[in-house]
Amino acid sequence: MVEAIEYPRTIAELSAETIVLLTPRVASEPTGRLWEINQASGGLISKLISDNVWTGAAGKVLELHFVAGLKASSLILVGMGELAKITAASAFQAAAAGAKAAASRKRSTVAFTADNLPETFHLQAIIGSLCGSVGQDLYRTERSLFPLDKIQWLDMPQKFVLEAEKTAASINWTRHMVNLPPNHLYPERFVELAEEFLQGTSVQIEVWDDRKLREQNCNALLAVAQGSIKPPRLMLVSYKPEAAPGEPGTKGAPIAIAGKGVTFDSGGLSLKPTDSMTTMKCDMAGAATAIGVIKLAAELKLKQPITVAVGLVENLISGNNFKLGDVIKSRQGKTIEILNTDAEGRVVLADVLDVLVERKPTAIVDLATLTGACVVALGTDITGIMGNDQQMIDQLRASADSAGEYAWPLPMYGFFNEQVASKIADIKNVGDGRWGGAITAAKFLENFIGNTPWCHLDIAGPAFLDKPKPWLDAGGTGCMVRTLIHWLKGPAGSIDGGVV
Repeated sequence: MVEAIEYPRTIAELSAETIVLLTPRVASEPTGRLWEINQASGGLISKLISDNVWTGAAGKVLELHFVAGLKASSLILVGMGELAKITAASAFQAAAAGAKAAASRKRSTVAFTADNLPETFHLQAIIGSLCGSVGQDLYRTERSLFPLDKIQWLDMPQKFVLEAEKTAASINWTRHMVNLPPNHLYPERFVELAEEFLQGTSVQIEVWDDRKLREQNCNALLAVAQGSIKPPRLMLVSYKPEAAPGEPGTKGAPIAIAGKGVTFDSGGLSLKPTDSMTTMKCDMAGAATAIGVIKLAAELKLKQPITVAVGLVENLISGNNFKLGDVIKSRQGKTIEILNTDAEGRVVLADVLDVLVERKPTAIVDLATLTGACVVALGTDITGIMGNDQQMIDQLRASADSAGEYAWPLPMYGFFNEQVASKIADIKNVGDGRWGGAITAAKFLENFIGNTPWCHLDIAGPAFLDKPKPWLDAGGTGCMVRTLIHWLKGPAGSIDGGVV
């Protein structure tokens, strides 16, 4: 629970168990609320500054216990760095770091406040405070993080609090799904949990089982799934905004979002080594993110219609595996030569994208933990953006900046098409060699888009943390929920269908 509260006469009067104060870098003397604490504590903060114990440097966290003059039993200081350099990302991270520090033990009420934080970054700071205390320790007898029961934010507009609460709920659900072990999450179970999560919203849900998938000629998706005893699913979720009283019904085509939902990826016959396989429960992060986004869109009552499609499979090994050298006819009709069964996500998405194209959306965004090559190119924190529409690419990158996430475009030059051309089929599911693997994967997907404006978000790096960050536990991150909802609230409506 989070609430906005009035700022008392002094910070010393706060009755919360713990106070988290986000502070910009300190020059020489404490100012703002840091000054108030200094006054209440008889100069403690001045002493910490003069001894260089506290500078307010970005990412620094310091917890003080039983500070003289404060009702709160502990004070957590979190540095935001130079005031002029604070961004949406650093605001989210600072608040999340404070929440994570507070989550080291059970606490009743934690009050957050920030010195000089521009209002532009208030929303992301509140979201961060709701995400930082949530960990991956789903099955530990003794928890390593204790989610905060009650969060208070001083002098924050209630509109930010309400939106932040809904946004964090979608992010944390996405993280929870990614963190579930593969014996607890498989295609059918994903659908059940998604349906539970979407209850109470106005969305419409349609689920294709393996029989329906065969009827619909989703042969590419089925080929990937055929090595597992767990049957595949394709889940379609549609959100249509309700018209306000006296207004006509919703008009216009939806924005479509596709999600890769490989609930576990062994690599198939192109078997992954153990170290590469241990985190492959995260290979459904794109699907979870897509569901998280449409739930949030419905709760925020966005005016933009949205359709989500997620392809859900396990990529395992059996005598029924799809094989290297197989040629598969996709739902769209293009034939695919399989040269690597560990390049399976794009094969699943081939049919998912065709299902969406058939519904004539204004634009399509797909989310996928698709390639290690994107991580090599951009590192573990940055989403790769590729597509056929420069306007969309620019909008999504700008939305990522505004939402406090990191995304960067990769080039989609036409000559990359040659690398996915097959000699015996229309296309093959890998490029020529190691180079440009993230781009050749996107070029493969482009074959199933037609003329629809489209962007592919490769989230292989930022969707899952192998090691904890100061502001977030290891495991699922829920990346791109904030970016996509920011885009859907505004810029998405300006897509004009012009493909470049």
